[in-house]
Amino acid sequence: MVFQGDVLPIGALLERAQATPAPEPATGVGVRHTAASNARHCLDLLAAGESLDTCWRFGILQTLDDYTSTLRRGGAGLAAQVFAEEPPRTGAAEIDAAFAALAEYLAERDGWQAPAWAADPARRTKGWYPAVPDIFRAEADQQSPPAFRKRGILITGRSLARA
Repeated sequence: MVFQGDVLPIGALLERAQATPAPEPATGVGVRHTAASNARHCLDLLAAGESLDTCWRFGILQTLDDYTSTLRRGGAGLAAQVFAEEPPRTGAAEIDAAFAALAEYLAERDGWQAPAWAADPARRTKGWYPAVPDIFRAEADQQSPPAFRKRGILITGRSLARA
C-alpha cells in the first residue's frame, strides 16, 4: 500500500490545529481517580518498601495524568474535583508536599481555586529532586515552578511533561 495523501509542512499543520475549535467538554462524565486515591496507593507502595521516586511516578505523575484526562473530558471545573478530597498523609513529607504543589500548580495554570488543604504549611520538604538526575539539578534549581519550589521540591521544566 502506498501513501496517497498530501504531506503538509509543519506550518500548515500548526495552522490547521489552531483553526480547529476546541472540543466542548462532555456532559455526564465524572472523576475516575483522585489525588486522595493515588495518595492511598503511595501509602501502600511506601509500606511495601518502594522508593520516593516510585511514588512520584505512581502517585504524583499518575494524578497529573488523571487530571489531564478529566480536564479533556469535562473541563477545568470537573478536573479540579481530582483534588477536592484531601490526600491522606503518606508518611513521606516529600510526597505529601508534592500533592499540594501539584494542586496549586494546576489551579493556577487552569484558573480554578486551589483547595484549602494545599496551603497547609506542614506540606513542605527540603531540597527534594524527584526523579531528577544529578546532571539536571542545576536546571531544576532554575526552572522549578513556584508552587513546587516554595514547598522544597525542585523539578525541571520537563518533569511534568507527559506524552
